[in-house]
Amino acid sequence: MTDLVIRTLSASDAHLFDALPDPLGAREAHRRTRFRPDWKRVALRDGEVVARGAWWGGPDDQEPVNINWFDVAEGEEEAGAELLRSAPRQVELEINLPGGRRDDPVVRAAAEARFTAARVAGYELLVERLLYRWTPESGLPERPGRLSFRTEPDDTVFFDALRCIHSATLDAHALKAIEEGGLDRAAQEELDFLHWCPSPREWWRTAHTPDGALAGIHIPAHNPSGPTIGFIGVVPEHRGRGYAFDLLVECTRHLVEQGAEFVSAATDRGNVPMAACFAKVGFPVVGERINFHPTTA
Repeated sequence: MTDLVIRTLSASDAHLFDALPDPLGAREAHRRTRFRPDWKRVALRDGEVVARGAWWGGPDDQEPVNINWFDVAEGEEEAGAELLRSAPRQVELEINLPGGRRDDPVVRAAAEARFTAARVAGYELLVERLLYRWTPESGLPERPGRLSFRTEPDDTVFFDALRCIHSATLDAHALKAIEEGGLDRAAQEELDFLHWCPSPREWWRTAHTPDGALAGIHIPAHNPSGPTIGFIGVVPEHRGRGYAFDLLVECTRHLVEQGAEFVSAATDRGNVPMAACFAKVGFPVVGERINFHPTTA
């Protein structure tokens, strides 16, 4: 087998990125995503592209947030691994998969090839996530009316709420942050992400029971691809009452009132209560996201 050549692309040769088949439908999934040519890399063998990766970040980010497009040609898992392993930026890898991927042998094989390449490169599976997309055709429940919602300009209130919510969480990213730096780190990472989203800070809401106690928070947001459920969380002492449903309905309705024609969302596959809540509100599953993280950075 001939030697591998790995190249970072530029505006003049960005077309090389399109030289591979797209069995996972990444091009359609990323039709709203803007990639920088110099954050794209390809692996070539005999002049043919056999692996590709696109590192992505927001328009103002100086460094990429993650890799969210990664492909390998059939039998070229090692090339894909070297593409990841040799990258100057070691960040989380997202592999987005269409719904029903386990039932389609072509999609299943393509996904497994990418998983293999990631593992060979030293990446470890962090979590499998369900992707949702609400549209008006799904309908939307009425507001239950059990909670009152308030604006709150003080970030400390949200930081404390996030600390409390993450003290008993099923979220894999939060659990990783807690393991690495405790509850403060998990809360701060969440807060930093919410500030990073290009949507008004004034949208953030605290939720309260009739006696004024804090029940949770909800954050309607926009990410660079459009309106999304930024965060839903119920504090531990008020769980078991179905308040996540109330928060999700309120969050979705807020975005619709702001003109949203769709709302995206995601939750960990293992977060069964939140997955059930999305189903109850009318968010269909449209795909999956498999998150890998580098073991060395």
